Amino acid sequence: MSDYILAIDQGTTSSRAIVFNKDRAIAGVGQKEFTQHFPRDGWVEHDPEEIWKSVVWAVQKALKEAEVEASDIAAIGITNQRETTLIWDRATGKPIHNAIVWQDRRTAAYCAKLKKAGHEAVVTKKTGLLLDPYFSGTKVKWLLDNVKGARKRAEAGELAFGTVDSFLIWRLTGGQSHVTDATNAGRTLLFDIAKNTWDKGLLELFDVPAALLPDVKDCADDFGVTDPALFGAAIPILGVAGDQHAATIGQACFEPGMLKSTYGTGCFALLNTGTDMVRSKNRLLTTIAYRLDGQTSYALEGSIFIAGAAVQWIRDGLKLVKNASETGPLAESADPSQNVYMVPAFVGLGAPWWDAEARGAIYGLTRNSGPAEIAKAALEAVCYQTRDLLEAMRKDWKGGGDTVLRVDGGMVASDWTMQFLADILDAPVDRPVILETTALGAAWLAGSRAGVWPDMKKFAASWALDAEFKPKMDSAERKRKIKGWDVAVRRTLTV
Repeated sequence: MSDYILAIDQGTTSSRAIVFNKDRAIAGVGQKEFTQHFPRDGWVEHDPEEIWKSVVWAVQKALKEAEVEASDIAAIGITNQRETTLIWDRATGKPIHNAIVWQDRRTAAYCAKLKKAGHEAVVTKKTGLLLDPYFSGTKVKWLLDNVKGARKRAEAGELAFGTVDSFLIWRLTGGQSHVTDATNAGRTLLFDIAKNTWDKGLLELFDVPAALLPDVKDCADDFGVTDPALFGAAIPILGVAGDQHAATIGQACFEPGMLKSTYGTGCFALLNTGTDMVRSKNRLLTTIAYRLDGQTSYALEGSIFIAGAAVQWIRDGLKLVKNASETGPLAESADPSQNVYMVPAFVGLGAPWWDAEARGAIYGLTRNSGPAEIAKAALEAVCYQTRDLLEAMRKDWKGGGDTVLRVDGGMVASDWTMQFLADILDAPVDRPVILETTALGAAWLAGSRAGVWPDMKKFAASWALDAEFKPKMDSAERKRKIKGWDVAVRRTLTV
């Protein structure tokens, strides 16, 4: 019996494929970075064809490394960068434009116009989201309005819209499946998360034809079967979830009150609120955590647009390090007497500020400031922003008191960063043995659906701790540092 599971983790800067064996251990990995395009200030795009090629390459590499054939794979689970928006030709599968990335801010003026007209309240009530360029809906409208002939073709049913998961499934199935899951649909500004359906009023507001939209399924469901010509055998696609939702699942945060934070290109904290759809009063997002067997679980989410991307900027933009892993030791060597703060608003500020026009800034520089102090400020910024999110969550959700934060993503490999995070939160931080929790969550969705992985309860029981970081910082020092961060953010805000 085929008992391997393939997870496709299509991220913002790279595509990764991981083959898990029946014991949920990693048997093979393939990963390929792809190009980031910045055509204008605040604009971010990807070439969909490059994404597709990177995914195919990563899958082939993972299968080879695991020494398995496609016929050995029981199912595929897909997780993806959310909100990144594509429209393609239904006949050819060819995109009509580059993908507009979730970080992109080109629709900021349009969002401001809708806010001024008083539309945000009804949008938030239906979607749990705010009117911000971050989400897919305004990106769809921009593409229809700015690509010649696109709107007419969309209305005629010739084009298809999707987030990255939908585009990959379309390509993987040879154009047989135009589908998405509830977590990705819930991030479009077009989906009513209480009714679990595309909303006619929102489609009219954003001027998006219903003919563009994919069918919406549970996170563990039948999404189609891969074209045998791709990898050598047909493989069922049985799990899909946006990256942050997949990480929540991979961290086994299935009970209300459980909290995870993922540190990748951005940072995203999700607090499971169960069947309770909590309405934030502190500018957090209400989102679908996952939908299984037709039952929806919700979460409060805080979104930080720049986390690991700041480290990438230090590496590729400033060229202060050759490898991202060098930033932790570099930060540890920084002069402790300097109070340098980086507010990494390269593409605006996310929760709880939601300032689309803000841009990055560094405060407190002196003649003695150097690469170590800048690296330290970048890593600390991620931790300060996480604290801002958790403080907002504590105000919004009354379902429990203090909770342990489960962390994952590339940045959490740095002990220095995780210790500072625990110190600034004044709360424990737990790092799991398996850091690839996003891919693991997608794999569990597919594996459980295929019947080769355990159910939710047994999967949660298998979660294993690698290291726990407990706060050590003096209370007065913590308050002083937080006060300095608050001042830096206030100086950066434009609203």
